[in-house]
Amino acid sequence: MTAHTPTREAPAGPATPATDRSVTAARPPHPRWLLRLHGPALYVWAALVAVLALGLLWLWGPLTDAAADAWRQYNACAGNGPCTYDQDAIVTYKSVYNYVTLPLSALPFLVGAWSGAALFGRELEHGTAQLAWSQGLSPTRWLATKLAVPALLVTAGTGLLVTLHRLAWSAGDGRIDTAKTWYDDPTLHANGPTTVAFALAGLAAGALAGLLLRRTLPALLLALAAVAAVRFLAVLAMPHLWPGVTRVSPLTDGYRGSGLGVDSGLVTSTGAHIADPGCGPTAVPECKTLYERLDATGFYSTFHPESHHWPLQLTTTALVLAVAAALTVAAFALIRRTTATTAASHAAAQESAV
Repeated sequence: MTAHTPTREAPAGPATPATDRSVTAARPPHPRWLLRLHGPALYVWAALVAVLALGLLWLWGPLTDAAADAWRQYNACAGNGPCTYDQDAIVTYKSVYNYVTLPLSALPFLVGAWSGAALFGRELEHGTAQLAWSQGLSPTRWLATKLAVPALLVTAGTGLLVTLHRLAWSAGDGRIDTAKTWYDDPTLHANGPTTVAFALAGLAAGALAGLLLRRTLPALLLALAAVAAVRFLAVLAMPHLWPGVTRVSPLTDGYRGSGLGVDSGLVTSTGAHIADPGCGPTAVPECKTLYERLDATGFYSTFHPESHHWPLQLTTTALVLAVAAALTVAAFALIRRTTATTAASHAAAQESAV
C-alpha cells in the first residue's frame, strides 16, 4: 500500500495575472499614448502655431501702427509735390499680412493631409492599428481617442490664431488704405470660426479616407480633395445662408453698395430682376438703346454689409461642423463594419480548420 501524501491547496490570493491583464485592457487608453506616438507631428504643430501667433502679434501692434503713420504722412502731402513717407512700413505690413493669412487659410489642408496619411492611413497600412486592437483596445475606442485628442489640439491652436488674426485685421481697418476688405475671401475666413470648422472637417475627412483606403498616399490625396470640396462648397453657400440687403440705383449711377456679393442685374419698369448684359454705362449710345429695349430702369445689387459678418460666420460654421460630424459618423460606421466582417471571417476560418 502506498502512502497517501496530502496536498496543500494554494491559499486564496490576489487576482491572477490574466485577470489583471483583462482589467488593464478594459481601461480606456490615456491620451499620452497618442501624444508619444505622434510626438513629431505635435512639435511641428506647436511650432507652426507659435510662429504664426508671433507674426500676428507683430502685425497687430508695431506693424499696424507704423503702416498707419505712413499712410497719414502720404495722405497729408498728396498732390502737394514730392512726398516723404515711410514706404517700407506699408510694404512690410502688406507682406507680413499675406505671410500669416495664407498659411492660416491653408491649415485645414495640412490637418486633413496629416490625418489621412500619418494618423490613420500609415497605421492601418503598417498594421500598427491592428496590433493595438489585438492587445485589448477596441477599434471604436482606438478611433475615438485618435480623433478626440487631435480635435482638441486643432481647435485650440486654430482658434487662437483666428482670434489673433481678427484683432490684427481690426487694428488696421480704416487706418491703412491698402488693408484687405472684410469680405476678401482669405481674410473673411481667417477672421472667424469657419477656419476652425474647416480644420475639424479635415481631421474627420482624413480619418474616413485612412479607414477607407488603408494606404498612406491615397488617403492623403483623398483627404486633401475632401477639404478642398468642403471649403469650395461652403464658400458658394455662405452668401445664401443669411438674407442679404438689396439696393436699387438708377442706370446713370451704376451699381451701389459694397460687401459680400449675392446677386446683381437690371431692374425693369415692372420691378422684375433680369440679367445684366454687361454692356456698360448709359453714356454709350448702344448701351442706352439696349437698356431701353430690355425695359430696364436701373440696377439692383444684393449683398451682405459688414454687419452681417458674424451671422454669416456662425451659419457657415454650423454647416461645416455638420459635415464634419457626418464624416465622423461615417468613419465609426465603417470601422465597425470592417472589423466585424474581419472578425467573422477569422472565426469562420478557425471553424473550418477544426
